[in-house]
Amino acid sequence: MFKIIRVNMTELSTSSEEIPSDYQGLGGRGLTSAIINKEVDPTCSPIGANNKLVFAPGLLGGTNCANSGRISVGGKSPLTGGIKEANSGGQAGGYLSKLGIAAIVIEGMPKEDKLYKLLIGKDKCEIKEANELKGMGNYATVDRLKDEYGLDKGYISIGQAGEMKLASASVAFTDRELRPARHAGRGGLGAVMGSKGLKAIVVDPAGGEAAPIADKEAFKAATKRFAKALMEHPVTSEGLPNYGTDILINVINEAGALPTRNFSSGRFENADKVGGETLNKLTIERKGDPTHGCMSGCVIRCSGIYLDAKGQYVSKWPEYETVWAFGPNCGIDDLDAIARMDRACDDIGVDTIETGNAVAVAMEGGVKEFGDTAGAEQLVNEIGAGTPLGRILGGGAGAVGKAFGVSRVPVVKNQAMPAYDPRAVKGVGVTYATSPMGADHTAGYAVATNIMKVGGDVNPLQSEHQAKLSSDLQVATAAIDTAGLCLFVAFPVLDIPDAFNAIVDMVNAKYGLSLTGDDIGALGQRVLKMENDFNARAGFTSAANRLPEFFRTEKLPPHDVVFDVSNEQLDSVFDF
Repeated sequence: MFKIIRVNMTELSTSSEEIPSDYQGLGGRGLTSAIINKEVDPTCSPIGANNKLVFAPGLLGGTNCANSGRISVGGKSPLTGGIKEANSGGQAGGYLSKLGIAAIVIEGMPKEDKLYKLLIGKDKCEIKEANELKGMGNYATVDRLKDEYGLDKGYISIGQAGEMKLASASVAFTDRELRPARHAGRGGLGAVMGSKGLKAIVVDPAGGEAAPIADKEAFKAATKRFAKALMEHPVTSEGLPNYGTDILINVINEAGALPTRNFSSGRFENADKVGGETLNKLTIERKGDPTHGCMSGCVIRCSGIYLDAKGQYVSKWPEYETVWAFGPNCGIDDLDAIARMDRACDDIGVDTIETGNAVAVAMEGGVKEFGDTAGAEQLVNEIGAGTPLGRILGGGAGAVGKAFGVSRVPVVKNQAMPAYDPRAVKGVGVTYATSPMGADHTAGYAVATNIMKVGGDVNPLQSEHQAKLSSDLQVATAAIDTAGLCLFVAFPVLDIPDAFNAIVDMVNAKYGLSLTGDDIGALGQRVLKMENDFNARAGFTSAANRLPEFFRTEKLPPHDVVFDVSNEQLDSVFDF
């Protein structure tokens, strides 16, 4: 049933093919990384004709498995120069699975300076000109597409940043309410989409069917066990639904690991003003929705709806990383302003983690003062306007550091760090350093074990056992991303053994297999080996798997610690 769609933007043609043997048994991140590893020259220009952009739902997509509708976007990253998979919620992943599409591969680039849109449906794949969308943000783009194609579609688009091919450009996906508020944000894959001349993809699920299942009764039983685990674990049943990911602000601040004013301190004095508890309170007072799912089939529902003081929609609930990036990291404690910047980033189409770090580094460089809320908003809007300063900011934190002579620039492989200081959460520091993706907490979320004591207890301030912890989590995460599951299922999977067993049983029941837990681990290892192989051929050495120098030399208050996991330990992470 499943096929790969190939879209040649040079010839403006499309074709479909059966899944080649090399790609069998893969979905989501596993499939995007396999295609990029095999088909893309690692030394090519990320925004040139020889890069490819791949969209792939996961192995469990198109089923009634809870939280299985995620989609992976893959390519060579304009930001890192290495392989990249960026993950998103929204409706498109589930729709593509129900259309029997394992992946869409975008190849080549147009001969003419025109924009195009791709129309995908049952037995339909068509390229049309879309110059009328030129220069539009994601919200206006989707509004125009909704008027033309209706409310029963899924929309994928880029904003101005993608058109300008900025290194922090994201790819937007519409949620259940057709808002372009879910993003494959990291690594600049929106710039790759822009380089292909592709402004938008319209996915019509009409006529699609649930994915075929080899053993329906076994699958049904396993989905019930999996959903039960999600509803039993306190993080996925209570914390995330009530407070969103922003619940972590006060938790990480208390742990002394909340990067403040460009990673100069681990605590922010006004953290409570922007924490999940305040977010929930404001939302209820303004009659917003504190419990909302970003995609069909979500039972965690951590994506609330943020309204302004007048009760008007601003954005989805800003994620913890977004609140941190524009909040404590910039010395700002105004949730309304943070939500506006989140909305602006979604509209322009830039990654909020990269952009918040870029603004903080600019503040460090004297462009604005820390705590200058209006100044921060101005800088974000400069990106959408395409001014010279905006283009520097849209190039990411590394570009801003070079432009303004800043030495404290928190990047690995040129990708900016998320909301956990690696000196005080050393397990995630190992992940930042070694992940083939660049600094990325989602690649191996050691915060769970270091801080939240999920899946064990490894002291976050000590260097012992952090390499092994990160390694195990990176393997598990690669498998979860390949299955198309939301990363937050990792919380019950780490604590409730039957949650993991249920995933194995669902994959077996869907595909008629007899995999074991060890086979799932081997799948995660296979994905990481492909990604590291691409990066090695792109010229990455062990020197790329290191944190910036200041993390080893500058002590972080309040614990006055440095990152002291040895290079030998870092180099052991992928010894499997």
